Amino acid sequence: MTSPTPETIGFIGLGLMGHGIAKNIVEKGYPLTILGRRNRKPIEDLVSRGAHEVLSAAEVARRSSIVFLCVTSSRDVEEIVRGPHGLSEGATPGSIVVDCSTSDPNSTIALATELKPLGVAFVDAPLSRTPKEAWEGTLDTMVGASDEVFTRLKPVLETWAGKIVHIGATGDGHRMKLINNFISLGYAALYAEALALAEKVGISAERFDNVIRGGRMDCGFYQTFMRWTLEGDENAHRFTIANAYKDLRYLGAMEDAAGLVDSMGATVKNAFALASAAGGDAHYVPMLATYVARANGITDGRWDELPKKE
Repeated sequence: MTSPTPETIGFIGLGLMGHGIAKNIVEKGYPLTILGRRNRKPIEDLVSRGAHEVLSAAEVARRSSIVFLCVTSSRDVEEIVRGPHGLSEGATPGSIVVDCSTSDPNSTIALATELKPLGVAFVDAPLSRTPKEAWEGTLDTMVGASDEVFTRLKPVLETWAGKIVHIGATGDGHRMKLINNFISLGYAALYAEALALAEKVGISAERFDNVIRGGRMDCGFYQTFMRWTLEGDENAHRFTIANAYKDLRYLGAMEDAAGLVDSMGATVKNAFALASAAGGDAHYVPMLATYVARANGITDGRWDELPKKE
């Protein structure tokens, strides 16, 4: 299959979300260069679909007009861009680096400023939804970029995103993503405490759900969140407590910089701090309900059974 445009694509960060995104890019005709990693399964899958593997970020940059990053934190992004054999070493004038991670907007602006003299545009296009939608090519993304860069980038984004919002200039994508995650993780903290309270006063999770589901308080996030409590489905929402807590710390820094009275942000962050301190980093967000229950002395039955994570 031939590329729909002259763009050549690089991809770094082939985890739960990145693997699906990269799969859609190469399947829809773009030449794809990927960075090797210890987990060989996504690499071998993408190579079998036509991707080319290299061993450094600099080499990814040399072979690509657009490089996507989908990693855990701003620290990882900074290392990929600035580190030895990093993107800044191999990037060529006119290329674009797109950070799909949930990152600290202050870091995003700093990297954009550093890359600009090299003739390289730095774009933030964080994601919403889950690995299922990544694989299906129906993710949501909120993009921070100039109008010119967004126009050039949009056909590639359309290979893996069903909803694309040009939210503003570089940095605005990550700002909006933190606000988006504040809302969803705020729901999680609220649901977890409400479930614990219901259990304390003798209302089962099933009876609780009978009232909420189908009513005005129901939503898609509620339904995936509740699949752990009601069905023991640990993979209903594969976003770790560690990542949630990281995002809420980034949110707190943004709130502080804006001079916001952040009573709600601090409360939500502390709910995830509790779960993290109790060893929950590798568990997924719906399991916050179990950690809040345990903190309230509820340790019987489903509340006490968590899958082992390394």
